[in-house]
Amino acid sequence: MIYNVEVKITLKKGMLNPEASTIERALDLLGYEVENTNSYNTITFQMEDERKSEIMKKVEDMCQRLLTNPVIHDYEINIS
Repeated sequence: MIYNVEVKITLKKGMLNPEASTIERALDLLGYEVENTNSYNTITFQMEDERKSEIMKKVEDMCQRLLTNPVIHDYEINIS
């Protein structure tokens, strides 16, 4: 079975996020009031396996080893 995988990566709470700060300032200059702007990356791909649990294990390993820096990032995995 082929599964669609989505990994949403964000900075951990308390980490400086210059990209989000820049977006927030730019929106303010354009006249929009926003607070708590956050930027994130989403990685999507497909994987094939008979068991969804095996896909989850593999994607978790990918996140720990390559896709994120566990010291500064949080991530959320969605498999459908």
